[in-house]
Amino acid sequence: MRAVPIVALLALALLAAMLVGSMVGPYPIPAGDVIGALLARLRGDTYSPHIDTILFQIRLPRVLAAALVGAALAAAGASYQTLFRDPLVSPDILGVSAGAGFGAVLGILLSLPVIAIQGLGFVTGLVTVAIVYALARTLRSQNEVLVLVLAGIVVGALAGAGISLVKILADPYNQLPAITFWLLGSLSGIKVDDVWSVAPLVIVGLLPLALLRWRIGVLSLGDDEARALGVNVAFVRGIVIAAATLITAAAVSVSGVVGWIGLMIPHMVRPLVGPRYDRVLPASILMGAAFLVLVDTL
Repeated sequence: MRAVPIVALLALALLAAMLVGSMVGPYPIPAGDVIGALLARLRGDTYSPHIDTILFQIRLPRVLAAALVGAALAAAGASYQTLFRDPLVSPDILGVSAGAGFGAVLGILLSLPVIAIQGLGFVTGLVTVAIVYALARTLRSQNEVLVLVLAGIVVGALAGAGISLVKILADPYNQLPAITFWLLGSLSGIKVDDVWSVAPLVIVGLLPLALLRWRIGVLSLGDDEARALGVNVAFVRGIVIAAATLITAAAVSVSGVVGWIGLMIPHMVRPLVGPRYDRVLPASILMGAAFLVLVDTL
């Protein structure tokens, strides 16, 4: 039962982090004004023209995007670590980050609008994992998990080589700096439209992970044990890969490549709530969101 108060504390920590992220900046806003502006917006009123502009056009979109990206990457990392039974697995194990990065830098090379760059990164991330999954299914090895990981490494390396090629072909004065900064990962350019575009994708991806949390947890016992307990291993594995890929690609498309969170956050929550996936998932979502909000604020 200790998982319940821990998850509640993590939820409070996320709210506190979002409040701090809304307050801190070149134009500091006291906590009372932040809460007052939020309440006024809920009533349909205006609180202060300056505060409303800073809060609702600049800071809150960035804070919400940081929470969504952190939650998505942490959930994907926890899901992949359970699926592959490997503590060193991260959301980019199947090449989604490299694939999304290749699409985005290709869009920058072609001088596409920002929304087109984000869309191209999202699509290429999904296509990369689809190629990995199709390749693994074609090989039909007895160790499906190992083949998936190896195929992800190979296809991810090819996408990385494509990124290097684009960087060589890019204009070194205009396009190359933009490519480099995007690959570093940042939330500095987040707008309200970005939040509205990524939020539904993250929610849709998290929903099957939450609904199938018991079956996904059983996969950590091994394929044979999971089948003996009545779990359709191939179906659940496909759902996990599709959902985790969707939320990772959505996150990377708006923030660039963000490391560390998907790998370490699940390990940070397991000593608090235990190893069971049905407890690790909500705790990882909350801690990942709070962590990225605080890091971005700093």
